[in-house]
Amino acid sequence: MPDFSSSDHPQVTVLQHGSDVPLDRFVRTFPAARVVRLFAGDPVPSLEECGDGLIVLGGQMHAYDDAAAPWLPAVRDLLARAAVDGLPTLGICLGAQLLAVAGGGAVQVAAPPGREAGVVDVHWRAQALEDPVLAPLVRAAGATCADDVEAPGCVTPAVSMHSDAIIELPAGAQWLGWSDTYPYQAFRWGSALGVQFHPEASPSLAVRWALGEVDVDTAAVHAQVTAHDDGLARTADLLAGAFLEQVRAAVGRRAAPAVA
Repeated sequence: MPDFSSSDHPQVTVLQHGSDVPLDRFVRTFPAARVVRLFAGDPVPSLEECGDGLIVLGGQMHAYDDAAAPWLPAVRDLLARAAVDGLPTLGICLGAQLLAVAGGGAVQVAAPPGREAGVVDVHWRAQALEDPVLAPLVRAAGATCADDVEAPGCVTPAVSMHSDAIIELPAGAQWLGWSDTYPYQAFRWGSALGVQFHPEASPSLAVRWALGEVDVDTAAVHAQVTAHDDGLARTADLLAGAFLEQVRAAVGRRAAPAVA
């Protein structure tokens, strides 16, 4: 059993599926995170070994690609336990798809709309204004009440790079965000939040991903991420900061004395 951190310095575990999908901008918020390099042979931790919070990053494999990434079944099992047992969890891109599958939802590999690449507008649903992690993004997009959230201009530009898509959420999950191409850009299942977009990605990382895809206009991606860089950086800091506060709150609740 790990020695859990204080609420000032919680321990967050990060699952990394590939060397090309790192924490990137999130390092600013989680400089001391424990990074588990699954692609290098690190074992998937148990729930008890994750500490105070869990982040599952993206990757080049798909959510059912157990042959190419034999650690995926254990990751799906961990995500299912984390969401139900109350561990603050954030799944990004592949991490969100694995979370959906872990909860009984579904992902379509090579979805017909095609790859969503570059900067996309994430539209919010009213429940997102109450989400502990997404609420700061929704407020930054101009919403102060539920009626504002679903207004046409209430959007958050975000980096996207995926061709697989969530097509069914877990039973009981909250659908929180969508884009013009794919409906499930954000959802919450229990204590776990899944986002299909990449809040952690800097322009240089997004361009590196674009260079590796034959169906992506790298120059267009470069232009988009450069033009939106200030906003993308703010989104990264807001989301990472809100997730860290969720982790701290969970640590505080665990440490609080029981009331007779």
